[in-house]
Amino acid sequence: MSESVTRPWRTLEFKLLIAWLLVVLVTIFADENRSYLRYPGACAQEVLRQTILLGIVALGSSVIIISGGIDLASGSTIALSSTLFAGFMLVLDPTGFRDPSVPLTGGTVALAAGAALLGGALVGTFHTWLITRIGLPPFVATLSTLVGLRSMARGLAKLFTDSGQINLSEAWVKELLTSPWTLIIIFVVLVLIFWILMSRTVWGRQLHALGGNETAAVLSGIRTDKLKWLAYCLGSLCASLMGLLFLGETSAAKPESDALGFELNAIAAAVIGGCNLRGGIGTIPGTMLGCLFLSTVIDAIGRIIGTDSKVYEGLIVGIVVVFAVTFSQRSSQVKQYFSGALGWATIPFLGLLVGTVSMFFYKNAPVAVSLGAVTMLAAAGRGVWEIRSSRQAA
Repeated sequence: MSESVTRPWRTLEFKLLIAWLLVVLVTIFADENRSYLRYPGACAQEVLRQTILLGIVALGSSVIIISGGIDLASGSTIALSSTLFAGFMLVLDPTGFRDPSVPLTGGTVALAAGAALLGGALVGTFHTWLITRIGLPPFVATLSTLVGLRSMARGLAKLFTDSGQINLSEAWVKELLTSPWTLIIIFVVLVLIFWILMSRTVWGRQLHALGGNETAAVLSGIRTDKLKWLAYCLGSLCASLMGLLFLGETSAAKPESDALGFELNAIAAAVIGGCNLRGGIGTIPGTMLGCLFLSTVIDAIGRIIGTDSKVYEGLIVGIVVVFAVTFSQRSSQVKQYFSGALGWATIPFLGLLVGTVSMFFYKNAPVAVSLGAVTMLAAAGRGVWEIRSSRQAA
């Protein structure tokens, strides 16, 4: 039997579950309102909803990362898809879209949704063309569309309406898009499809091989261009599907602000779940646990800090991502974090960082200073231990 079967506690998925439980426990004690204890059902439903919304995009991001690429434009693709969905409904049935008393037909909604998803597929195709034919690195190709697609969506919104915002007034469409059952069914079906694709098909094995070593994949006869097209189309389609659901969540297509920074959370969830940014490594279950962990962290920030939690969310999520990835990596050698000059120069910054973040949570200067000092002492102690270990090894 393999080690992953005989020793499940050593897998990344098990570590993520433990980390998630720790976040829940910390939130229970740090939240003054004790929301998780007083309203467990409502809190669980909110975390699950955020996990599903993040997970839909993270599924596509994980396939792209495993194949050795990156997609920085998924947030802009969400905004574009939401705008296309609302805009096509407006064009196909302007009276029904604007007047709540005149219901939209199911055919109108289906055609608009199909047009938005087709737009997503074209975005994925365009990314593949930029990477495989023009020769742009994936980072540069998707960074350009990160800006360009959102600008296009804003221009389209201006064409459809003078305000640059397309409001959705149709009640049954909003109820359909926001229904828990709609979210759960879509999520479960997508997870099953992606899990089967990545772990039970030749395409999945080839995507892993492509990300692990593209040169070897080409020499093995793998048609890498088609695999890249598959990966980027899946990623853009997932983002487009999220755009449809996002319209129901916000009741309006607002491309200027819709899904800003969402691509970073999707990439972070995939990386936390074990996807290696160098490619070739990653699993769908790990990505989903990464989504659950990150969604719970974001929810905890809001409950502990309260008002203005969005101001600090990016900083705290960034710290969590760094720690999660650092401690999930396996290495047979002792890593030298603080033994060199660079490490010792970083120690004061780490102390300031921990102290500052502590102020956000506790709003108590002595506590923040103490935690910052403890962090610096711990890092310095680690540095001394690393120096001794390296001398003994030599």
